Amino acid sequence: MTPPAEPDVSPHLRGESSAERQSHGSGQARAEAVVDLAAFRANVRRLAEVAGGAQLMVVVKAAGYGHGMLAVARAARAAGAQWLGVAVLEEALTLRAAGDSGRVLSWLAVPGESSADAIRADVDVTASSARQLGEIVADARALGVRARVQLKVDTGLSRNGCPPADWPDLTAAARLAERAGQVAVTGVWSHLACADEPDHPANDEQQRAFERALHVAARAGLDPEVRHLANSPGTLTRAPAHYDLVRPGLACYGLSPVPDLADPAALGLRPAMTVRTRLAAVRRVAEGTGVSYGHTHVTARATTLGLVPLGYGDGIPVAASNAGQVQVGSDRCPVVGRVCMDQLVVDLGPGSTATAGDEVVLFGPGDRGEPTAQDWARWTGTIAYEVVTRLGGRITRTYTGEDG
Repeated sequence: MTPPAEPDVSPHLRGESSAERQSHGSGQARAEAVVDLAAFRANVRRLAEVAGGAQLMVVVKAAGYGHGMLAVARAARAAGAQWLGVAVLEEALTLRAAGDSGRVLSWLAVPGESSADAIRADVDVTASSARQLGEIVADARALGVRARVQLKVDTGLSRNGCPPADWPDLTAAARLAERAGQVAVTGVWSHLACADEPDHPANDEQQRAFERALHVAARAGLDPEVRHLANSPGTLTRAPAHYDLVRPGLACYGLSPVPDLADPAALGLRPAMTVRTRLAAVRRVAEGTGVSYGHTHVTARATTLGLVPLGYGDGIPVAASNAGQVQVGSDRCPVVGRVCMDQLVVDLGPGSTATAGDEVVLFGPGDRGEPTAQDWARWTGTIAYEVVTRLGGRITRTYTGEDG
């Protein structure tokens, strides 16, 4: 199927949050995450193609997986995304305050948290229990409007979502509220636990559980606008789970949600983020020199060390100590010694001609030999989701490939 064309005019967003202000060539930042919005839009269009006839919800929670929520939300709409997905209500309200008028789903709230502002802003909110539905109904009644509600069922993740034993009561209560004009049930959904392992038996079990939940909802009289189950790996590897809508997150940013099976290029994706900085200092040291706190690294030969002005205060994991790599020029250089709060040290090699001010690339798409976010995930024992999402506010977000 041909992916949706980029519309001339889309529900767009205005302004930027303090965490995603752009440099726009106004002077090189100390450290920056350069986000290629053209690559992001191409990823979204690729996922729309894979989704076939299903609608596309681009997940932009957690500051757009560290890429900047407002910028990627604009790009997602430009690439044809019918929905945006966020975790918490304040994220949805930030989108609305920036001018987005398209469909937005929020799914995580705590007991007693008012959904009134989100209902007023035409955000679809999620109920995972009869109690939560009751709070949404109370807010809608106080506003004198009908709330758009989606019901989430737990099909085996054992996290958020209504337990199957309570699902008949929730769907019955939702139908009563719908008949009373208090809510419109716009969706029924769940979330896969093991979709990054396509052959895991839990995937089939969860889909069967979801089908049972849909049957219960239909028996209660509900006819939701969308039914959805597939996340990024489900979108890419499990076509029967597409239903009416898919919810890719990580894949939109060009990272593989199934790294043990396929890299981004094999999936038709391109990583959108490159993190770079400059060497703050360069020094020659003798053999036997201890490096950084605790001297967990001692040089085995005379060499050249480079100081990189990023540390765990910026989201660079301490686990990268004596494990990570960066690119300086055309060379891969290992992180040596312990990663500090604001800085880390790399071994440039005994013959290095690098000087202070030279560019350092921590990770990027990988096509120029630089490490990737997945490399950093492997070196630090985590996942690419965390690598990009944990990047701190001291790293300036800079955008290229904007669509005007």
